[in-house]
Amino acid sequence: MEVVIVQDAAAGGELIAEGIAALLRRKPDALLGVATGSTPLPIYDALTAKVRSGAVDAARARIAQLDEYVGLPVGHPESYRSTVLRQVVEPLGLDAGAFMGPDGSAEDVQAACEAYDRALVEAGGVDLQILGIGTDGHIGFNEPCSSLASRTRIKTLTEQTRVDNARFFEDDIDQVPHHVITQGIGTILEARHLVLLATGEGKAEAVAQAVEGPVAALVPASALQLHPHATVVVDEAAATKLKLADYFRHTYAHKPAWQGL
Repeated sequence: MEVVIVQDAAAGGELIAEGIAALLRRKPDALLGVATGSTPLPIYDALTAKVRSGAVDAARARIAQLDEYVGLPVGHPESYRSTVLRQVVEPLGLDAGAFMGPDGSAEDVQAACEAYDRALVEAGGVDLQILGIGTDGHIGFNEPCSSLASRTRIKTLTEQTRVDNARFFEDDIDQVPHHVITQGIGTILEARHLVLLATGEGKAEAVAQAVEGPVAALVPASALQLHPHATVVVDEAAATKLKLADYFRHTYAHKPAWQGL
């Protein structure tokens, strides 16, 4: 696992966007796994700017969704499908055919979960998966005590996660669904490169536990320690509880340029 400490969210977004751009230059049809929420927005903004300036061609890129609410009507503005289309697919100039995600409105949710797992494999696997981290250490919607071998499945959200997400539903927790489809931790770990961005002091404890604590289902993001190519990008605020912060700064400052992200 590589830990990179940057000045702020904008710097983190730029760093990760350049890593994605480098991937697209090597593999124009790369499958990019995307997360939702406010944290990854600087990544998408920076990548969109690179595409619009001609610094990278994303015309053949493919986009894979990490998770989806269960039960929201098709086209609901806060469904993650709508969010990804609005924040990633459309700004990059891609059409809907470049996008794949689970069907949260399916009558048979379990079958939809299994179908999405198969679709990811059939698409050749995710080349780079963007992740955020919850204040309780969750990734995707794999809440604490999720199996580290879990596959795409339905999960019940904790009340804390529903409180955190109420801001997207007019601050009304009653509008936040209780269930989601999420890629499991085992599914996430199959991506070739995992990139987690964490910003703000509120994520500092979760970052410290995920990076420096034991691998444990209680902190789902700690599973990144098991991945051969995982990059954790944190701003100064989110790095405040890292015991090895100075070491992480030193190693990144002396990293060979040819290694990239």
